[in-house]
Amino acid sequence: MARALVHMQATARRGEVIGIRALIGHPMETGYRPGADGKVLERDIIRRFTCRYNGEIVFSAELHQAIAANPYIAFYTVAVESGSLEFKWEGDRGFVQAETMPITVTG
Repeated sequence: MARALVHMQATARRGEVIGIRALIGHPMETGYRPGADGKVLERDIIRRFTCRYNGEIVFSAELHQAIAANPYIAFYTVAVESGSLEFKWEGDRGFVQAETMPITVTG
């Protein structure tokens, strides 16, 4: 299991724009590099990142071989109601990592 870090505020006022930063530890092997034995290493990348706010997609990205190891994604959304944000990374070899963060919206 990869290590995922998500940083966002836990509380916000209704209508406030909130910044979200997500990072996941992953080697992101391109499938183009030769290994120590001279054979090309098998591709192993995260292909998709999705963020859902109370079930509705608010941000998603398709990732490709050119993305660096340990991909970092930063984006914004608007606080509309209390609930949770679910972050999901999907990749090669059946890789799936999900994290959930609660948010309390006031006003």
